[in-house]
Amino acid sequence: MSDKPIDESTENQQQSMADLLDSYAPEEGSAIQVGDKIAGKIISIGKESIFVDTGHKMDGVVDADELLDDNGELPYAIGDTLELYVVSLRGGEIRLSRAISGIGGLNMLQDAYDNAIPVEGRVTETIKGGFSIDVLKRRAFCPISQIDTLYVEHPEDYVGQTLRFVITELDENAKNIVLSRRVLLEQEQEQAKETFFETLSIGSVYEGRVSTIMPYGAFIELFPGVEGMVHISEISWARLASPDDILHTGDTVKVKVLDIQTNEAKGEKKLSLSMKQVDADPWESITERFASGNKIHGKVTRCMDFGCFVEIEPGIEGLVHISEMSYTKRVNKPQEMVSQGDIVDVMIKEIDQEKKRISLSMKDAEGDPWIDVKDKYYISQAVEGTIEKKERFGIFISLAPGITGLLPKSRINRFHDPAAIEKMQEGERIMVLIEEIDSAQRRITLAPGDSSDEDDWRTFSKDSSEPVSSLGEKLQQALKKKKKK
Repeated sequence: MSDKPIDESTENQQQSMADLLDSYAPEEGSAIQVGDKIAGKIISIGKESIFVDTGHKMDGVVDADELLDDNGELPYAIGDTLELYVVSLRGGEIRLSRAISGIGGLNMLQDAYDNAIPVEGRVTETIKGGFSIDVLKRRAFCPISQIDTLYVEHPEDYVGQTLRFVITELDENAKNIVLSRRVLLEQEQEQAKETFFETLSIGSVYEGRVSTIMPYGAFIELFPGVEGMVHISEISWARLASPDDILHTGDTVKVKVLDIQTNEAKGEKKLSLSMKQVDADPWESITERFASGNKIHGKVTRCMDFGCFVEIEPGIEGLVHISEMSYTKRVNKPQEMVSQGDIVDVMIKEIDQEKKRISLSMKDAEGDPWIDVKDKYYISQAVEGTIEKKERFGIFISLAPGITGLLPKSRINRFHDPAAIEKMQEGERIMVLIEEIDSAQRRITLAPGDSSDEDDWRTFSKDSSEPVSSLGEKLQQALKKKKKK
């Protein structure tokens, strides 16, 4: 043994070289193994190879050609993250790939099968029960149920495509190779779902697709494999009889997440969604759009014994009481005037924002016929009306739509032929005279008249200077004058 002292710099150099060699040699029992899927950042891009940080002592390498897009361009840059499979640890390097492809032997197929490494295969033709796939220059079979996660309506559409598969069956001589693409798609879908759920939160708004419509609501797909339910009460601020009143399968809608419940036993999440809460409650700003006295159109949504409800905008309904339906006719049931679904004119009478109530009027929207009654009628005017209803105290006579007067029994008895009036039926026309007008009380008192007496009556009213106690007495005097003639 030499007594020559050891140079410390030489010793440090030897240790550094050992460490360097050790860092590039695969460790016995290393955590990384063939078949592992890793996510690593690109650290270098060469003409033929791309180097990726595997998170271990050795970097991984993947052929650049494998990552080119359809235009032959590399869509990645240094720092981008790739998800790749470890396909080999031979030769002191970690070979990475999206899937095993090209020409390979039985060992390569066995590695792919044992480690669940995807393989690339070209769909060559459809055969009974599935597809014939060319994998590593060998013929394999993929059942039709394993080519996709969705129902395959047109199998021929897959012919000619190069896809990734996993080997589910492999015999010793590789004469029987069975593949599945569905397994890969489901794995990718589950990973994507996990990522999606990490960003999901109550109150968030998402855009989704209507996947299923049920009587009680609709299921909305927010993400492939992720669905939530919108109860019928959360579809619209407006009242709905059925979800399909406004929704159709395939529609794109915006929804708000109301609740997320996790079923630990099944490993599932139940999402409660709302469409209507994406927008604010229309009652919160009702007074910005409507005011008492506004005349608007509305849709009859329900008829009740006491009136009908009219929707003046989605989510805003008001009540038209039966007493507010018409000036021109007596309404016993709302159905005499309207039916569900009818579009009607209404006037807003009152808005109670706190209680979410609006009082509406159909008759005010049409206009009050009594407003200008004094411009249309005057005392002693002879008019023709229609007998509307006969009562023991007199007869109600319609003079115009919404204008009804009363011919009292006492006035009928003063007529020269009261029996003729008593014999008349509802709906018949009759000549009467205006005796009194009370616009405030909406009352007109009538007296019997006759078209043949009209000129005599008008002449008498102008010429007579004798005071009379009532218009009825004047009428009697006019009639007596006529008889003397």
